[in-house]
Amino acid sequence: MVTNALGIYEKALPRGLSWEQTFDLVHELGYNFLEFSVDESDERLARLDWTEHDRARFRDAMWRTHSRINTMMLSGHRRFPLGSKDPEVREKALDMMRKAIDLAVDLGIRNIQLAGYDVYYEPKTLLSREYFVENLRKCVDMAAKKLVMLSIETMDDPFINSLDKVTYYKSQVRSPWLQAYPDVGNLTAWPTNDVGREIESNIDNIVAVHLKDTKPVGETSKGVFKRVPFGEGTVDFEACLRIFKRLGYQGSYTVEMWTDESPDPVAEVTRAKKMFDGLFDVVGIEQEPIAGIGEY
Repeated sequence: MVTNALGIYEKALPRGLSWEQTFDLVHELGYNFLEFSVDESDERLARLDWTEHDRARFRDAMWRTHSRINTMMLSGHRRFPLGSKDPEVREKALDMMRKAIDLAVDLGIRNIQLAGYDVYYEPKTLLSREYFVENLRKCVDMAAKKLVMLSIETMDDPFINSLDKVTYYKSQVRSPWLQAYPDVGNLTAWPTNDVGREIESNIDNIVAVHLKDTKPVGETSKGVFKRVPFGEGTVDFEACLRIFKRLGYQGSYTVEMWTDESPDPVAEVTRAKKMFDGLFDVVGIEQEPIAGIGEY
């Protein structure tokens, strides 16, 4: 029987904890792993420049708590996009990827989620698209040399908002080290997506899945892609999970949520876990056991 790991996004957990306390909390809440964030903030981008001592302390905390990091969410390319018209920004984006790959190797992270933006804060053009593809090739070459997977997330942005588009860009950059990381919330929010067919047609490329609720894009709405409480959006989680189960999906799932505005983050994350435990039971997905002493 297939078992799947269920992780929790780092930004769902309370801030101010030590890494060891964070990893302990992940297990206490019933999750198998933590998804590590390198976003566009100066604070998290600085992780790319961690010293050997910083990395060793982080690894020690993981090992002492019998933890692991399956995925790094590298969303810092929103600020420094691969498709920027500015050559210095493009070089910064490539340097970020170089450092992210080295950090992943040092921390034992297997998969880096690559945000599917050509540009985010700049106008989109045919040239921004071309820069993105050219630099995506360079990123994949860097990752392949270190045996690190890059997976493109389906986004809150029309540039890559479907699995079909991820597969198309894979046809332009052919490599087993470039795969897909669908966000079922983002997929559902775009009315042009046939979510079931998207998953079925592209299952061979899917290595990780984000579980997040969203509200749809419409004629008068840009959609809501973040901080939608589970159950208040339009994602049919049971249907999506049934499709993955039927297709024999073997990768991990990550609950993506933000609790920085919550008075009780632990309670929110606990509710999310209870909800997905119930859905896993209904669908017949078996979650990987929580690691104990000597287990990873």
